[in-house]
Amino acid sequence: MQDVVTHFPGHGTLFEEKYLEGKAEGEARGEVRGILRVLEVRGIAVSDEVRRRITDCTDLDVLGDWLDRSGTVERAEDLFDGREPAG
Repeated sequence: MQDVVTHFPGHGTLFEEKYLEGKAEGEARGEVRGILRVLEVRGIAVSDEVRRRITDCTDLDVLGDWLDRSGTVERAEDLFDGREPAG
C-alpha cells in the first residue's frame, strides 16, 4: 500500500486540483439551484432555453450576478441583460 502525501494546500498536487475542481463544481451547482429556486418562489416562468443557459454556466462570478438579479427581474430572460459567461 502506498502512502499518500498531499502537501495540501497550495502545492498543486493532483489531489488538491481535483478537490478544488469538485469544490468549484459544487459551488456552481449551488448557485444554479439558488437562481432557479428564487425564480420559482417568485412565480417567474423559466423556459427550457433559460434553464439550459443557467445550468450550463460554470462561471461563479456570472452565476453570482444572476443570483443577485433573480430577486428583482420581471422575466427570467432579464437575468442575461448585461454579463454573460466568457467563451
